[in-house]
Amino acid sequence: MNKLANMRHWPERMSPNFGMSRSSMGMPQIMHQPKIAPQGPPPISNPQPPDAMIHYTFNVHFASDLAGPDTEDILHSTTDAVLRWTHPEDAPDDVPVWQLPVHTQNVENLRRRCEDFTNNPMPIEAHVNATTPKNGRNQVVTVTLSGTADCVYKTRETILNETPSLMRCTHVDVDGHLVADLTEGRLKPSVTAFLDEVSKFCGVDIFLLGPKLTPLEDGLNGGLSMRRDQRWRVAIYGDTISAEHAKSRVLIKIDQLLGRIVDAVQIDLSVQPLLCGRNRKNIKHIESATNTAIYFPPCFSHAYGYCPPGALRRNPDEVFITGETPEAISQAKTRIHQILTTIRLFVKDVTIAMPKIDSILLGRMDKVRKIMETNSVFIMLPPLASRQGTIRFQGPENLHVERAIRELMSLAGQFYHASWWINQPDPRLLPSAQEIRALLSDVCANSDADIAFDKVAFTLTGSDEAVKEALQVLSDIKFVTTVQHQIRVKIELANEHKEFVSGKKNGKINKIMSHCNVQIVFDNFGEYNFNIDVLAHNYTSMKEGLTLVEQEMPASISFHVPDQYHKRIIGIGGQHIQRIMKKHSVFVKFSNAMDRGGMGRDDDDSRVDNVICRTPARNAQNLELVKTEILEMVDREDSEITTQTVNVDRLYHRQLLARLPEIEVLEKKYNCKISFPSTEQASDEVTVQGPQWQVPMCADEFLGMVPDKHEVVLEHSEPLVKFLQSPEFLQDIVPKLKSQHEVQVSVHENTEDRAADAAPTVTLLWAFTRNNAGGLRDAMDFLHSQFATAGIEPVVIKGAIPRPRSDTFEEALQYFDSKILQHVAAPVATDAPATPTFGEDLVRERSNIFDRLRKPGSMSLSFLDRRKNSSHSATNSFFKGSANVSKTSLISIESSRSFNADRNPWNDSGVNLPDDDNNPWGTSRVFEPNGLIHKLAIPMAGDSTPRHGTRHSGDSGRPSTSHSTNSGYPGPLSGPFR
Repeated sequence: MNKLANMRHWPERMSPNFGMSRSSMGMPQIMHQPKIAPQGPPPISNPQPPDAMIHYTFNVHFASDLAGPDTEDILHSTTDAVLRWTHPEDAPDDVPVWQLPVHTQNVENLRRRCEDFTNNPMPIEAHVNATTPKNGRNQVVTVTLSGTADCVYKTRETILNETPSLMRCTHVDVDGHLVADLTEGRLKPSVTAFLDEVSKFCGVDIFLLGPKLTPLEDGLNGGLSMRRDQRWRVAIYGDTISAEHAKSRVLIKIDQLLGRIVDAVQIDLSVQPLLCGRNRKNIKHIESATNTAIYFPPCFSHAYGYCPPGALRRNPDEVFITGETPEAISQAKTRIHQILTTIRLFVKDVTIAMPKIDSILLGRMDKVRKIMETNSVFIMLPPLASRQGTIRFQGPENLHVERAIRELMSLAGQFYHASWWINQPDPRLLPSAQEIRALLSDVCANSDADIAFDKVAFTLTGSDEAVKEALQVLSDIKFVTTVQHQIRVKIELANEHKEFVSGKKNGKINKIMSHCNVQIVFDNFGEYNFNIDVLAHNYTSMKEGLTLVEQEMPASISFHVPDQYHKRIIGIGGQHIQRIMKKHSVFVKFSNAMDRGGMGRDDDDSRVDNVICRTPARNAQNLELVKTEILEMVDREDSEITTQTVNVDRLYHRQLLARLPEIEVLEKKYNCKISFPSTEQASDEVTVQGPQWQVPMCADEFLGMVPDKHEVVLEHSEPLVKFLQSPEFLQDIVPKLKSQHEVQVSVHENTEDRAADAAPTVTLLWAFTRNNAGGLRDAMDFLHSQFATAGIEPVVIKGAIPRPRSDTFEEALQYFDSKILQHVAAPVATDAPATPTFGEDLVRERSNIFDRLRKPGSMSLSFLDRRKNSSHSATNSFFKGSANVSKTSLISIESSRSFNADRNPWNDSGVNLPDDDNNPWGTSRVFEPNGLIHKLAIPMAGDSTPRHGTRHSGDSGRPSTSHSTNSGYPGPLSGPFR
């Protein structure tokens, strides 16, 4: 393996023309900022000769808690995917997820690789330890390297870039008719062949899964009901970069199946975030104007060196565009070129401690991606484990570059660096190399901190909590505590907080040093941050001193208040805000449009947080009180900013973006911001952000732009058809449904779909908008009452919506263990009018459509029958639609998740109670032998059917009061380190 020969050289790639390899695009010259030389002392390290032996232990993040799909949902899988992501038949029922073959194989591959390192001529030893920590977490895999410092760091880089760490699963929803021929009962061979090809090309495992239950939300009332999603799912398992690559290709294939044309354009990776604009505003305008979809590559592929064997990485400069016509794609390219020619580039380099860069790459990339998207800035991180500390920022404006730098530097402050020095160690107490490796592995596994030892010092790096846990473990080691030692913890903080932490004339720091017998030094480091060094000669003093220092660190909360209210809140001469600050001991700072860079900037600036409340961490509980008092002086329509998420089919986002002018009018009307997910995310979630009293109304009106429909299939009968064709129905009932319930109903006679008795069917198509989804059940109840008045008793084939069970006292008697209070008998299927459960409706629908995908004559026991789910659930039979498809019909796909049909309304604890023979909500059901056809329910007197459900409670969108979220530091500590 070219593990060391292919090491990328970071300085060579940072040429003056970085990111501008194509001059033909008409890009302007880069406006360079002078490079900033590293300031302050380097990270704590022990001076040692080049050939000194060190021991270094680190975690390999295999994502061992990632479970495979439910075997009952699998319709198709790529080569050996089922073998890797399901348990064998002889596995026990309580087998943990980390014992899946894919996880155990990764560990074995790592062991063999480390054995190769140990046996090669290089002076290095590598040992792997897989343990389950005492805190009950999933399996943790650690690697301990012993050798010279240069060999250890190079070997660590090779391991991290050859190991499939950061495994994940991503889903793509797809309509069933695109991937299967439902009339012939088989999956399309072209689709299965494409999935197999993508699996090999990208090095991932792909499963085609059946539909799932999705919520149907009433926009204004927020009520939720569940229904079966008509879309199937494509589940992609692999490392982060490979999974994103495969996901993009699947999305492009879906566009091709929809008849769209695919093209590509070359755009330098470093310019892509600038092209997108803040919050992808530019791309959304291009997509809405041209009716195209633009797919960008992962922006951090250069930082990860792992590539699955036999797979190819996506070209980071290749951007795919799909559209209805070649003219639309050409128009999109023209608009992209116009934006690129107007971009000005501002570049700046900053220095961050090398271990912190690795920690960010392994655990904080979602936040870095958010920083890039919010500020329209490209952040070029060095390759993982490359021991390089320079990060390049490139943006269209200096203001945005500075914002991104400060946010990333704040993120770096969430990681600590510590050392434990042993003074004059006793050679008789020093452990052997094997004992050192066992010790380091145990500390690393239980704390998640990287730890190194070099005869006289332990060095620890990681998150704040991880470093403190590691120090606590070290304090229990005899040979460490019995000799003289010195402990040093380095905390990184923004320069603007230096006086805040030190106090007036360093009063806070002097008090801590005298009280805890520690030494605290402020060490300047770079242009943006400084280091706080806490030194002590015993663990108890260090623990107490570090706790007090953390309690003096700033805890902050930020939120938005319109600029016109600032004077009212501040008061004459600042009397109002001074009273609030003095009352709660909290500092409050306001910023207006001028402070944010002047007027006339993006509309997004009008919604950024412009009020910052800051206080020491020991007083963090008062932050929310200050925020409440400030917002009380703001009018209701401009009150606290909150967020609501609504689900809209991702493919319909394109139609909504085409109506972008209407959405902008809606945003101005309610002072809200409607944000669509990026095309690559393939998410249904649309975010509505604004004042908490305006967001529900804005979401309701937005859902009014989203059409929806529901089909109810009835058994054909002459009285039914005569009634549906009568003038009374067409001229009286249909207009009433439209005017009173906002639902439009149309009738379609079906001769193709047949009921179980081969009779023709009649389809009622209910059309409505998503904000009126709550009125669908009421409209259906109204029509059913009209059927009853006309003496018609229709038979429902498909599409019935369950009505809630009435809350009678009799149904609650089963939970009282009394001879006087008798149990109610379980209901059985009869000819009496009773609304079928949602699960039964799904079974009938599947029996009508998806059973045709099965071929009983050719079915034999699939090897999937001998596999177990990673979720400990047993399987019975499986659907077979291709060579490696499970032969379960889609009946089992949805029946296991059937709308909580078995949920007891008296049991609101969320825990399923044990079933018994007298449990009316038991899992057993009695079906009719004639094809599971139930008669339509007619509302009876005494039934309670609420018009709309209660509002679904959700996150208020308030910023967290924990200062660790806002400033990167932990909350006030109480008790021992965890």
